[in-house]
Amino acid sequence: MTQEKLLGWKELPLGGAILEPGNSETRYTGDWRTFKPVIEQDKCTRCLRCWIVCPEPAIYIIDQPYTTKSGRQFKFSVEVNYNYCKGCGMCVEECEPKAIDWVEEEK
Repeated sequence: MTQEKLLGWKELPLGGAILEPGNSETRYTGDWRTFKPVIEQDKCTRCLRCWIVCPEPAIYIIDQPYTTKSGRQFKFSVEVNYNYCKGCGMCVEECEPKAIDWVEEEK
């Protein structure tokens, strides 16, 4: 029985390295989810709690004014980028006005 020499940590090959900076823009991870958050713009108060808790971040603040059906005006909108949303549900749980619906993903 021959015993193999174990490599020291300095001799191990480099692993987990990001060799091309900015590559996350081309590596979509949104297909991991089974449920997705859908923001109801009329219920959303723009408190941005969803934006704060999103670990990806897949919640985007869009420079697009929005007027609700009741006439309330906002200077920006909040949207989900489904290319990166993994469906963790943190935004749904954190949304105080319950403006984010938890919808089953259709494949």
